[in-house]
Amino acid sequence: MARLSTRAAARPADPPPERPRRTRTDPDDLPAVTLSEDSEVRFLHLGTEWVQGSMLIDRPFDIELEYVQRMMAWLLFVEPDSVARRRAMQLGLGAAALTKFHFKKLKMDTTAIEINPQVVAACRTWFKLPPDSAKLRVLLGDAAEVAAHAPFHGTVDALQVDLYDHEAAAPVLDSPAFYADCRALLTDEGTMTVNLFGRDASFERSLDSIRAAFGPDAVWAFKPTREGNTVVLALRTPQHPGRLELLARAEAIQARWGLPATKWLRVFKAA
Repeated sequence: MARLSTRAAARPADPPPERPRRTRTDPDDLPAVTLSEDSEVRFLHLGTEWVQGSMLIDRPFDIELEYVQRMMAWLLFVEPDSVARRRAMQLGLGAAALTKFHFKKLKMDTTAIEINPQVVAACRTWFKLPPDSAKLRVLLGDAAEVAAHAPFHGTVDALQVDLYDHEAAAPVLDSPAFYADCRALLTDEGTMTVNLFGRDASFERSLDSIRAAFGPDAVWAFKPTREGNTVVLALRTPQHPGRLELLARAEAIQARWGLPATKWLRVFKAA
């Protein structure tokens, strides 16, 4: 989820508190999906002006929003040749940009979790989300319950978390307990990326929750985009590659998949 732009292995030191549960899961209480577009880009909204996702109309499998591109920074921490053998999961579908990119461009086994059936229907109809298949699954469900579901634990290499609702006040799920469950989803080489509003008062609280779950040596962060989105990255097993190694990975990412990865290195560092 983004602000409107001008275009429209360290264990937690202490056990996490009891996991919060959603109170708003009745389909009648979920916000209605609306669309807008200009000549180049289609936007997904949840009944407000906030952009929940977007798609380049002529290039539907590319990633349009800058912060969503940065959610792909997990690629800096793995060998490029290993990517297609890995598994991805998105908690929050948005306009399906990440789901489509992992499935179509990276050729990964991909699962997306979305609580709002209207969002899934809109992505199928208006945002070119492919039908489910042996390597693509879009599941209706609560992200907190999925993250806590033991059969998923240890199976995800690339986890993206973007869980803002129509009010866009703070992430819907943001506790140390929730992030501990996200950590449990990951393989030993797994990485989580999270979208936060870096200029909001809630950012430091969110960052502290992620550090509590993953350990302070496992967390990296981007500077905010001009719209205020900050992507935070957390590794199941901490890594601190050198500058030259990161540059080589970034160049490979840019050459293979067209993401602006070399630019990331100017605004991305251990947090």
